[in-house]
Amino acid sequence: MGEEKVLIVVPAFNEQHNILKVIGDIRGSIPDFDILVINDCSLDKTSANARKADGVKVVDLPYNLGIGGAVQTGFKYAYANDYDYMVQIDGDGQHIPKEVDKLLDAMSRSGCDMVIGSRFLDIQSYRTTWTRRLGIKVFYLLFRLLIQTKVTDSTSGFRIYNKKSIELLCRHYPDDYPEPDAIILLKKHGLTISEVGVEMREREHGSSSITPIKSPYYMVKVILSIFFSYTRTRW
Repeated sequence: MGEEKVLIVVPAFNEQHNILKVIGDIRGSIPDFDILVINDCSLDKTSANARKADGVKVVDLPYNLGIGGAVQTGFKYAYANDYDYMVQIDGDGQHIPKEVDKLLDAMSRSGCDMVIGSRFLDIQSYRTTWTRRLGIKVFYLLFRLLIQTKVTDSTSGFRIYNKKSIELLCRHYPDDYPEPDAIILLKKHGLTISEVGVEMREREHGSSSITPIKSPYYMVKVILSIFFSYTRTRW
């Protein structure tokens, strides 16, 4: 990416056991990029541990805003500091920093405004639960129907954004489970999206907030949110 500025945003909630390893992996794979950890009002030592890493900026949110509010904080920071690109890497260790090169290359080749790292495109990473795979398939069909776009991994939070998408999403970003909804927002505003196959791994510590019991509720909620975003007048 030459002299262009790239910001790595790491949203984290109660990731005291993962955060230093995530930062270390980023430093080892893509050492030239800035790192911003968004501590979403964690109840453990996430913030303290992140601050042990030299050169890492940490923002401590005063209230727990959820993944949407945490990531939007990253967009606001990236926009205010004139970054050319922003990459989201989750704080649970599932995203592999060396795969960021694939996102950068795909954005450079495609000229798209957002590139999603997909677990299901060309590369088969660890298998998610059947309920999550079912949900992703439902979202795939919805996006084909509503915006005529193929998205194989709409719930992936492993993404890169350019200046256009940063500017839009720093002002408007979904609050709850925002990844599928953000695709609709970008498309409605004329921005372009592509995917690239990436490897991911299972988290080493902690567990996902989307349990098999909560999965049906999650699917209904996201589907409704997608329809609301689709029918809403663009800003």
